[in-house]
Amino acid sequence: MGDNTITEIMALKELSLGELEKKYEEVFDGKKAPSNNKVYLWRKIAYRIQELEHGGLSSEAQGKIEEFIQKYDPVNNKALRPDNTFPERSKKGTFSRDKRLPIPGTVITKEYKGIKLQVKTLDSGFEYNNKTYKSLTAIAKEVTGAHWNGYLFFNL
Repeated sequence: MGDNTITEIMALKELSLGELEKKYEEVFDGKKAPSNNKVYLWRKIAYRIQELEHGGLSSEAQGKIEEFIQKYDPVNNKALRPDNTFPERSKKGTFSRDKRLPIPGTVITKEYKGIKLQVKTLDSGFEYNNKTYKSLTAIAKEVTGAHWNGYLFFNL
């Protein structure tokens, strides 16, 4: 990457939100900015500038990425999750796993008020700070002190 490109990308950090939105429209051929988050826009514009200078991923590389996602990403690939994970009552009267949840063993990470939260998904519940919880909502309440929908709080 050339010095001019680095300088241009670093100069983007100093722009206001309105200026970033204009720059986004410029580098993305008139498309409106999809967000009003300065960091997000800076990253998208920086990537696009580099993509225009050096070229994007080859179609072969993009195809390989899609192949890996389909094969190995159980968090985002709902097809790899067992069908019995839908939230319906089982014969014992307890709920089975919700399909929106990542597979057991996955660590859900969120930054909240400068604190990095890490929640481990278990077969039946969640582990946070070496304590087991039945739901993400309970963890969100423990962290914030207010009632939160666990899926919304952890962006699932």
